[in-house]
Amino acid sequence: MSDGPSTCEVEPDVRFTYANERTFLAWNRTALALIATGVAATQLLPEFHVAGGRRILGLPMIALGALVSLTSFLHWKANQRAMRRGLALPRSPMPLVLAIGIGLVAIIAVVLAVLGPG
Repeated sequence: MSDGPSTCEVEPDVRFTYANERTFLAWNRTALALIATGVAATQLLPEFHVAGGRRILGLPMIALGALVSLTSFLHWKANQRAMRRGLALPRSPMPLVLAIGIGLVAIIAVVLAVLGPG
C-alpha cells in the first residue's frame, strides 16, 4: 500500500533544484545589502537631530536583513520538500516580508527627516 505522493520522495529535476538555489542566493544578496546598509547608516551617516537617530534608522535594516536571510532559508527548504514530494510549491512570504520591512524603514526615515531642523 502506498503512502501517497505527500510522503514518497523523488529527486527533482536538477534544473528546478538549481533555480530554487539561485532564488535563495538572490534573497540572501538582498539580505546582505540590507545588513550592510544598516551598518553603514549606524556608522557613517551624520548625526540626526534626534538622539540615536542613526541607530533608529540602521538597526531595523539590519534586523530586516536577518529576517530575510532566515525566511529565505525556510522557504528554500519548503520548496525542496515540495519538489521532492511532487506537491505544489508553497507561496513565498518574501515579497510581503520585504515590502513591509522596507515600508517601515522608509516611514522611520521620513519621521527622522521631519524631526530634523526646519
